[in-house]
Amino acid sequence: MPPDPQTERLVIGIAGRIGAGKTSAARYLSARYGLHYFRYSLVLAEWRASDRENKAGLQEVGWEIMGGGLQKELNNRLIARIEKGVSAVVDGLRHPIDYASLQDCFLPSFHFFYIDSPPTLRWLRLRNRGRYSTREAFEAADSHPVEQQIEALRSKSATPLQNKGSLDELYASLDAQIGQIQSKGRA
Repeated sequence: MPPDPQTERLVIGIAGRIGAGKTSAARYLSARYGLHYFRYSLVLAEWRASDRENKAGLQEVGWEIMGGGLQKELNNRLIARIEKGVSAVVDGLRHPIDYASLQDCFLPSFHFFYIDSPPTLRWLRLRNRGRYSTREAFEAADSHPVEQQIEALRSKSATPLQNKGSLDELYASLDAQIGQIQSKGRA
């Protein structure tokens, strides 16, 4: 069901480790609830990484941004794309500044989901998609400095979503979260 036009808009931020299911979740929420889809890595690629479009290249550019104190600028660029009054889902928060920027801009409409999944399952998912040919390559990407602030976001989520099963199970968890948000909005 789409967001209720009688309630305020909905802006959802999604974080989690690589392969946890962030993009699957964001795309589902976009399709199911009519939320506009935004992704940090797309804004980053358009801003600074046109010559480095693969994951490793984007991680390096992301680290240049994060390590160079430009995370707020990245957030400003993403937030500027979200039109006033539009409901949105934002995929790929990686730093507490991302969370704070979205919360400051969109509160009380902002809700945050952290998706958790065991490392072995995340590695298998990504290997099956042809993203990493070896466990070592996955672990190198997962331990890259740009990925290290993600764990600090876990505590920002009221209920981290466990993604240990099928996509349908993840979608059901997302639907339950949306239902809770919508029922609070009507209370």
